[in-house]
Amino acid sequence: MANKEALRELQSRLAERLQAARTQERGRAWLAVECGSHGFLFPLQEAGEIFPFAPAMQVPYTSRWFMGVANLRGRLHGVVDLAGFLGVRGNEPVREQSWFVAFNADLNINCAVLVDRLAGLRNLQQLTPEPDDGQAKPAFVGTHYRDEGKRLWRELNLAQLATEAAFLKIAG
Repeated sequence: MANKEALRELQSRLAERLQAARTQERGRAWLAVECGSHGFLFPLQEAGEIFPFAPAMQVPYTSRWFMGVANLRGRLHGVVDLAGFLGVRGNEPVREQSWFVAFNADLNINCAVLVDRLAGLRNLQQLTPEPDDGQAKPAFVGTHYRDEGKRLWRELNLAQLATEAAFLKIAG
C-alpha cells in the first residue's frame, strides 16, 4: 500500500514539475530519460504523460521493438521499446522499474515509448551543446549535449519521430 502511495506522489510531483517547466519561458526544457545506458532528452512540449511499466498486449507479426498495445488511462497506445528501435538495447531484459512516456496528444499519435529510467528535467542552463560531428543521423535526432558530469545526452524530437517511416512501420 505504501508503495502505491509513494508511486502516486512521485507521479504527482513529476506531473507538477512537467507542467511548471512547460509554462516557463526561460529557454528550452527536456525530460531526461535513459535507454540501454544512453541518455536522451525529450522536448517537454512533445512529451505527454508518464506511466509505470505494465505488460503490453503483444501483436503478432510486428517488429521486435514494437511491444504491443497497452491501455493507458483508458486510451489504447502502441508501445515501442525505444532502445530496441534505436538499436541501443543490449541483452538486458526490460525491467519492471521501466516507464512508458506517451507522446503529447497534440502530436495525434497514440504511442508511448518504453524507457529504462527517468532522469529528471533538464534545461539549457544545465547543458552544453556538443559540436556537430558531421556524421549522418536520423531527422528525429537533434543536438547532442553534455551535462556538468560530462554525460552525453541526445535530443530526440518526438514530433519528428512520430512521422518517421521506419517508426510507423511496425509490421515485421
